[in-house]
Amino acid sequence: MNRKKVIRFLLLILLPVLFIITACNIIISRFASDKLYSRMESIPENKCGLMLGTSKYIAKGKPNPYFIARVKAASALFHSDKIRYLIISGDNRHVSYNEPREMRRALVAEGVPDSVIYSDYAGFRTFDSVIRAKEIFGQTKITIITQPFHNMRAVFIAKHFGIDAIGFNAEDVSAAHGFKTQLREVFARTKVFLDIYILKTKPKFLGDKIEIPE
Repeated sequence: MNRKKVIRFLLLILLPVLFIITACNIIISRFASDKLYSRMESIPENKCGLMLGTSKYIAKGKPNPYFIARVKAASALFHSDKIRYLIISGDNRHVSYNEPREMRRALVAEGVPDSVIYSDYAGFRTFDSVIRAKEIFGQTKITIITQPFHNMRAVFIAKHFGIDAIGFNAEDVSAAHGFKTQLREVFARTKVFLDIYILKTKPKFLGDKIEIPE
């Protein structure tokens, strides 16, 4: 096979894939654009916030700016009376890695009462965290708290599963520090469509329901 035929063959494969990836990202961005808020004074009140998890530290033990910004955004929402309860959802893969535990400690340090925080230890990924907010914690109307690019995907998932969700945008990370995360998000948005419309994916775990008071 000569070089031109190889290039033509690769293009026949790559162009449809690139089209699908681009389309998935555009659809999610457009859907969520009017459901995200960055200003405290403009965001509606909700009973419950869902803070999506991430590691407290990154490489070589450095503080994770995504984690810090989400904690500050969640605590600001609570102290501004925009939410009354918080579900903190993240990975709890082993004893030494526990995102909800670290989020709880950080939120309490910011003055959020421990009694209003509900930990979801089975939020292994955004898809699971959003669905479990409804299926385990009984919430059909929530404020999702994470960075803007992440909020778009989370709000899109929520809508599909019958959750009336808005997003409060935590401070984003600069392109230089967040390039890998932003790149992963491009493919994560494509996987959302696979999970929802083709694979019919379910959360890894569900379990007993947890009641959050009125």
